Amino acid sequence: MNWRNPWLLPILILVLASAAQLDFPWWSLAVVAFAIGLLMAPTGRVAFWAGFSGAGLSWILPAAWLSQQNDSLLAHRVAQLLPLGGSAIALLLVTGIVAGLVGGLAALAGAWLREALRPAPQPS
Repeated sequence: MNWRNPWLLPILILVLASAAQLDFPWWSLAVVAFAIGLLMAPTGRVAFWAGFSGAGLSWILPAAWLSQQNDSLLAHRVAQLLPLGGSAIALLLVTGIVAGLVGGLAALAGAWLREALRPAPQPS
């Protein structure tokens, strides 16, 4: 398996977070992103963007599919409650950004924890 593939971490977070959210609360995506960032991300930057894209897509894709199923009626009404001007597309984007930030920061925290626990090099 090619661990240097840039699509591996976001797809892994997308699949595992989507599966976890079927049975667990919404914040289970943060636990998944944290674990992937802790165990697999090579750097903090890679961890954040993998968590952001994987978690964001894990909310945008089902939200867009469900919104399309009912001609965006519910999304339009919810968008009217928020300062989005009734735009269902803007609501989907805000949803993805919120989930992306949660996942990205969780994955970054995991990568930073791994860095903090790594033993410091001994001076020679």
